[in-house]
Amino acid sequence: MSEIRVRSKIDGVEDRCDPETDRVVTLPPNVAREPRRYGGALFGTSVLLLLAGGLGIGGWRHYQAGLDAKAVAQEVRTFVPKVRVAAVRASDSKMSVSLPATTTAFEAANIFARTSGYIEKRYVDIGDRVKAGDLLAEITAPELDHQIAQAKATLEQNKAALQQTQASRELADVTNARDSKLVTQGWLTQQQGDNDRLTLKAQQAAEGVAQSNIAAQEAQIRILGQEKAYQRVVAPFDGVITGRNIDNGSLVQSGSTFMFTLMHPDVIRTQLYVPQDAAIGVAPGIDAVMHVPEIPNRSFPGTVTRIASALQPGSRTLLTEVDVPNPDGALSPGIYCTVELFIPRKIPSMIIPADAVVFDENGQHVAVVQNGTVHLQKITVLRDFGTEVEVNEGVKSGDQVVLNPMVNLVEGSNVAVRDKMQSS
Repeated sequence: MSEIRVRSKIDGVEDRCDPETDRVVTLPPNVAREPRRYGGALFGTSVLLLLAGGLGIGGWRHYQAGLDAKAVAQEVRTFVPKVRVAAVRASDSKMSVSLPATTTAFEAANIFARTSGYIEKRYVDIGDRVKAGDLLAEITAPELDHQIAQAKATLEQNKAALQQTQASRELADVTNARDSKLVTQGWLTQQQGDNDRLTLKAQQAAEGVAQSNIAAQEAQIRILGQEKAYQRVVAPFDGVITGRNIDNGSLVQSGSTFMFTLMHPDVIRTQLYVPQDAAIGVAPGIDAVMHVPEIPNRSFPGTVTRIASALQPGSRTLLTEVDVPNPDGALSPGIYCTVELFIPRKIPSMIIPADAVVFDENGQHVAVVQNGTVHLQKITVLRDFGTEVEVNEGVKSGDQVVLNPMVNLVEGSNVAVRDKMQSS
């Protein structure tokens, strides 16, 4: 069949050219046209090409993703993280322990009246400094003078009675010596001899009683004399009057009336309760320093003077006393302070940064780097200083511990130590 080429189309009428005759044939509008076969083939070919290209690109991307995954896995297997480390150092030979305390006077005494009477004269007041033996007050008690006079008179009576008893004893002695010879010679009866002998013993006993009465009366006079001496109230030691409870004319009763409080502030004493972990090294003679918040620019050195030598079962603490010289009176009894003790360390320990400590289900441990390999070491924390901790096992001086270790850091991991320039 000859191909007819379309020339034009006007108002529904097509002109076709016959290739054999090269004539133009006009076809009516209702004549059916032959379909185009080459358009469908071209479309199918295009779809196939697009599908093949898409499959190729997808395959290529999948292949490339596989290569990337293998590269990442290989990189993970061979990756060596860089870590920051710090060196473990040995603790100082002395352990510093700071504890709260309250200052007290080295010596303190509440002075009571030792005799009854009235205050005739008070010589000191609160804040006055006194020396040992200084007169603080005088007590008047006229009835005590009468008691002393009566006791002395009774003593004289007892002495006279002794002399009388001694004379009677001497007479009984002479009579017994004379009559005993007459009894042996038969001039006197045996009854008379027994009477003389027993009379002598009675007089001897009477003489002993008289002597005892004299001794008792002399002791009573000494007691009254001591009460008389107590009318002069004197300072028992050097110090400061910190309390006064009497005035001129006050009535005082022996043994019950509080008069003065005297303290010796030239040496300040404090009592501390040292916990068990530090009490092992506490002993008399170790150094101490007292700090008062109200005197921030000054420290007061002292010394441990005595310890209880036994811990209190309830608190597991050791009672310790520290004496601090106070020659200028800068410290006063009764103020709050802190005392720092420098205790010789009995058990060696190490100091590590707090950032190196890891706490998990396995307890507390640190990551120690040795020749590029991580080793997890368990530790026991003795004291926590905030930025550092003190431990007594697990590490040694000079060990390199990892700071802020990663969560996936395990035993045997390979790491590289980051230098200081990179760390900063």
